Formats: sequence, C-alpha cells, structure tokens
Amino acid sequence: MSDSSPARADALVLDVWCELQCPDCRTALDDVRALRARYGDRIELRLRHFPLEKHKHSFAAAQAAEEALEQGKGWPYVEAVLERVAELDRQGEPFLVEVARELGLDAEEFDTALIDGRHILAVDADQAEGKAIGVTGTPTYVIGGERLDGGKSQEGLRARVEDVADRLLAGRTAGQA
Repeated sequence: MSDSSPARADALVLDVWCELQCPDCRTALDDVRALRARYGDRIELRLRHFPLEKHKHSFAAAQAAEEALEQGKGWPYVEAVLERVAELDRQGEPFLVEVARELGLDAEEFDTALIDGRHILAVDADQAEGKAIGVTGTPTYVIGGERLDGGKSQEGLRARVEDVADRLLAGRTAGQA
C-alpha cells in the first residue's frame, strides 16, 4: 500500500512490513514518521501487510487499510488504527469502521468491504511475499534489498534504516554526477 504524495520516479522504496494490531508497529510509527520527515519524496514508503495469527483482528485491519487506500486515506487510516491498538484488540471490526467514520471515509463501504472480502487477495499477496523473503515478525523494513527485522527488537532500527538509505541515496547521486 502506498498512497503518500507521489514519489519521484527515482525514489528509493522502503517497504514497511506491518500488522495493525501489533504494539511494536505502534511504537515503530514514530520511526516511520521521522523517516518520512527526513527523506520526503526521496523515499517512497510502502505499507506491506503481514497479519500475525496471534492477533485475531489483524487480517481484518489489513483489509480495512486497503479500503482506506481505495478511498484516498491509506496512511492516515493506518496511523489512526496503530495509535489505538488496544481499542482494536478490545472492539475488533466495529472499531475499524468507527475509525473510518472519524476520518470522513465511507464507513458503510468499509463495513461492506470487510464482509465481502474484496481486499483479501491483496493482503494474502503481501503476506505470501513477506514469507518468501523471510519476514517472520513485525515491524520489518526492506530497503534496497536489505531486510531489517524489528520484530525482536527495535533498538537502533531507525538508525540502521537511515544508514542503508543514506548509502543507497548517496550511490544514486554519485552515479548521476
């Protein structure tokens, strides 16, 4: 999922493998915001879904995020849900629809999307790709082909992402000179 402002064609892609019921992903949200502020349009942030079986509402939340993207507010929706993971844990799907309503999205369409499963294939595809490249937990970042796992510890994770991004962006600049 990527609905940030259109990145430049030469932007570096940072895939953020995330699960919307994951407390660690909630913590990582500050890192994502800092990365967005630091790099602007030089990096395209893409949310990739990796719902974990231990969180019973995570698959529905991933589908809801896809519906929010379709309605033009993917990242704002993701951030709003992550800010309140405890509420998602307690309330489940009604909470997902409530957040949509709070953001001015078509809540009725959200409810319908969760019932008809129109986004299941997108979520399944992300999860399958994540497993294929070795994602085992969330958050996990993939940038320039390098996988940085934050599922076990987020200690120094943003700095590691920045190191890789800086190196890759410097290489692109040097290649253009």
